[in-house]
Amino acid sequence: MNPALLAKSYRRVREHTLALVATLTAEDCCVQSMSDASPAKWHLGHTSWFFETFVLERWEAGFTPFDATFRVLFNSYYNAVGDKHPRPQRGLLTRPGLEVVLTYRANIDQRVLALLAKRPLDTELFKLVELGVQHEQQHQELLVTDIKHLFSCSPLLPRYSEELQCEPPIEDLSWKDFAGGLVDIGHDGDDFCFDNELPRHQVFLQPYRLASRLVTNAEFAEFISAGGYGDPKHWLAEGWDWRVAQQREHPLYWHCAGAQWQEFTLGGLLPADPHRPVTHVSYYEADAYARWINARLPTEFEWEHAAVKESHSRAGLIQLSDSTWQWTSSSYAAYPGFRVRPGAVGEYNGKFMVNQYVLRGGSIATPAGHSRATYRNFFPAGACWQFTGIRLALDARVPWD
Repeated sequence: MNPALLAKSYRRVREHTLALVATLTAEDCCVQSMSDASPAKWHLGHTSWFFETFVLERWEAGFTPFDATFRVLFNSYYNAVGDKHPRPQRGLLTRPGLEVVLTYRANIDQRVLALLAKRPLDTELFKLVELGVQHEQQHQELLVTDIKHLFSCSPLLPRYSEELQCEPPIEDLSWKDFAGGLVDIGHDGDDFCFDNELPRHQVFLQPYRLASRLVTNAEFAEFISAGGYGDPKHWLAEGWDWRVAQQREHPLYWHCAGAQWQEFTLGGLLPADPHRPVTHVSYYEADAYARWINARLPTEFEWEHAAVKESHSRAGLIQLSDSTWQWTSSSYAAYPGFRVRPGAVGEYNGKFMVNQYVLRGGSIATPAGHSRATYRNFFPAGACWQFTGIRLALDARVPWD
């Protein structure tokens, strides 16, 4: 427990959030493009609200809220804290203005850093600030993906960043074999992890194979050309209903330009690079593609076991955490022995363990150093505005052709 290092990490993460919105206008920061997304201004306010509500309110002597109305405006889903502004209406919050929210952030930073400068530092305080830093990194990724969705709705199709792009693989798809057996799953060590990565436990895996890399745009385009979106035999019943209701014929952000696919990226509308990983596909689309190609999606335990094994080798799997999150076939549920933390922060993960699927890895929008092999991301099966892609799996005894 090193307060100086935590303070340094706090400053770095808070500054990075501001850097992510540096090129945006005040209008960009206020608009909400759909109910699942949030305005950039709301992300800026909520991440500060987290530190004010869970850290300053408890540990700051003579605590006074920056603005009492913010307790409701920037509460996300913490029922134990109190009332919340409806999520689908966050884009209606023209007040407070962006400058006020930025002043709020600066105020909270000054007060949190003053707490961290005190000695000795309470262990629980340290852990809550650490959780808040990790929480803000999650919102940094959400902020980027929400901006992308917002910009995709504009007829101008503006660019956000040309730096955040998936690197294409440099090899053909191959298969890596894993023996399976009784394996350890979950976080191990004293460094930070979220509560849903615990407790560490054992699961039994049958021998399995994982694809060496992610499915590419060109490979997914073959699924489209073969009529994959129009053939119900590849789709789960709920997935087919979703596809029909959404009138989905291709991945989100794809546009057909004659005989060529174009893709809206953070760098604007570009020809779809055939070698880059397909992104922004739902669980339903990922599962349908896997069935079409005579493969399947990995379980989250297969993915973690393989990723841990890869950390000790130099060859095998690529694009584990630097391109797109990867859908698994595992429903998001508690590990054996999982216990929800006491208090409002106990609502952070546990209450979402229903009607969600686990994604593993990381994406181009994931902050550096934030993810790890045991990290459990989760979204509903129809979600596709996040950077979500496909890694295929096979049972060891099943051939692939």
